[in-house]
Amino acid sequence: MADPERGRAFYGALFGWTLDAGPTGRGFAITTDGLPGGLHGGDAGASPYLFFRVDDLDTALAKVRELGGTVEELGEEGEEDEESVRRFGRFKLCRDDQGSAFGLHQPPKGPDPA
Repeated sequence: MADPERGRAFYGALFGWTLDAGPTGRGFAITTDGLPGGLHGGDAGASPYLFFRVDDLDTALAKVRELGGTVEELGEEGEEDEESVRRFGRFKLCRDDQGSAFGLHQPPKGPDPA
């Protein structure tokens, strides 16, 4: 990511994460309720193909746009079909406000109560 400070602001606001300066001073340690992570700069144009789990995909997509990111429209081939959503959940590819690609995943709902 070209500008780690912008990445810190974008991902911190999107996911409610706390990003503290890392030990080398060139990146950030990510504190979450789940798995810890990290973010660093110096790789302009490079991007991981990484998906983040969200509880509500539509709300997360609105937040991506609000923060200056974009949502990739995949056309008919990428449209969600009911069976795929039931089995795998919902996915969308996005770009942050610096153009780095990432994905969002809303897991499938549990079985319908009988």
